[in-house]
Amino acid sequence: MNFYEGAIIPVDKPYGMTSFGALAHIRYLISRKLGVRRIKTGHAGTLDPLATGVLILCTGRATKQIDQLQQHTKEYRATLQLGATTPSFDMEHPVDATFPTNHITETLVRETLTHFLGEIEQVPPEYSACKVDGKRAYDLMRKGKGVQLKPKVLRIDEIELEHFDAETMRITIRVVCGKGTYIRALARDIGKALGSGAYLTALRRTRVGDVKVEDCISFDDFPAWLDAQIIETP
Repeated sequence: MNFYEGAIIPVDKPYGMTSFGALAHIRYLISRKLGVRRIKTGHAGTLDPLATGVLILCTGRATKQIDQLQQHTKEYRATLQLGATTPSFDMEHPVDATFPTNHITETLVRETLTHFLGEIEQVPPEYSACKVDGKRAYDLMRKGKGVQLKPKVLRIDEIELEHFDAETMRITIRVVCGKGTYIRALARDIGKALGSGAYLTALRRTRVGDVKVEDCISFDDFPAWLDAQIIETP
């Protein structure tokens, strides 16, 4: 393993950790192993702190491939709570509004999801890393400053209902999509399309390109994986 020439390392990001936090920890472990202050490291596609799954890290010269890797199709499995919203459209914030759900059936959900196939316009969540006048939208929101984000055109290749619970009004969906898709925003828009509301209670990125979550190194197992590598130096 030559981390200077470049390594592409798929990691299963744990719940509650930022993508940068996961990157920084693994960069520290690799740098310590190499006996250097810091090895150049980047990631190809941010995951929200409350999301888990495939996070692709690149070291050394492989960081030049990040832009290419970010273009790859991604697959997610998401659980949505219908009938309510939160400011961030996930569980980072408490519920701020509730909506009727008596009219929602499994048939209605399946029919509604078909409207999100293909090219769609999506407004990113206000609590996102999108920049407004050079500042992150989530930073402005946390300071009590409202933001207005413009819609972006993106692509949904596949979307299917995997589970519908009529008692709890929770659904699980599988989504295959292109770059720039916010699953939190998709949950928001699905809720609106159902004549209700929705937010994420769980999100897992199961694939990036050909890399599946089963191919990833567990974050907790990374130190043992690193110790098992034969390290090449320049």
